[in-house]
Amino acid sequence: MQTRQSEFERIRSVLAAADTDEPMSAREIVRLLDEHDIEIDSPHRVATVLGRYAETGDVEVIRSQPYRYRVQRSDASG
Repeated sequence: MQTRQSEFERIRSVLAAADTDEPMSAREIVRLLDEHDIEIDSPHRVATVLGRYAETGDVEVIRSQPYRYRVQRSDASG
C-alpha cells in the first residue's frame, strides 16, 4: 500500500532536490513545483501550507515583500 505524501512533504522534497538554502517566495516555489510536475493550486495555497508549518518550526517565514519561506530540512536522509 502506497502512502500519499502531504502537500508539505511534496514541497519539502522538491526544495531539497533543488538544493536551495535561499528563502523563496510562494510564487517561486510554485514555479519550481511545476518544473517537477507537482501540482499545487496557487501561490496562496503554498503560503497557507507553509504558514501552518511555520507554527511548528518546520518553516521560517521572512516577512518581506513578498513574504519568503525557508523550509527546514528533514532529519531523515533519503
